[in-house]
Amino acid sequence: MPTKRDPNKPRGRMTGYAYFVQTCREEHKRKHPNEQVVFAEFSRKCAKRWKALPMSAKEKQTFIDMAEKDRLRYEKEMKEYAIAGGETKKKKKKKDPNAPKRPQSAFFLFCADRRALLKGENPGWTVGEIAKALGKKWAVATPETKKKYADQGEIEKSKYVKEMAKYRAQQESSNHGDAKRQKIEKPAASSSASSSESESEPESD
Repeated sequence: MPTKRDPNKPRGRMTGYAYFVQTCREEHKRKHPNEQVVFAEFSRKCAKRWKALPMSAKEKQTFIDMAEKDRLRYEKEMKEYAIAGGETKKKKKKKDPNAPKRPQSAFFLFCADRRALLKGENPGWTVGEIAKALGKKWAVATPETKKKYADQGEIEKSKYVKEMAKYRAQQESSNHGDAKRQKIEKPAASSSASSSESESEPESD
């Protein structure tokens, strides 16, 4: 279920291009008030016009200046929002360490088999360079090789589906048990509180 947006949170900042599109839309509406705009086509035309404007162009710079002004506005409002106790970052959902691991794709299984060898042959390579080389090797791999890893991927996927079904069943059982315990504990706590109150209540004359 999507989280409800805080109405007090500052509006996101706009880019120079976003201001340009907004201006184009207003301009088009003035010239053609009754024409229905096809958004995808209109966006393509705006992008083409924006690219055609050189960075030194006065018109383009106007929108860039507007974006910079909006950036300063956004940063100022976000600071004030944070001081007031607003959340500035989305909370990440805590991952359950007991949850089954997602299955790897054929490509990732292929990389796992060849990464150590490639790293040993090229000790000076960065992670990015190794990833790029593995991508090239996968691109030229034979259909038989790709099928081998695709089959492994299907086995992992099938195993994951079974493990997830078992994991979810355990979670539901655990949640049901917790809810049941809470129902039992609440009346007991209420009864205990009532008993305590009656014991401490002063006797009437």
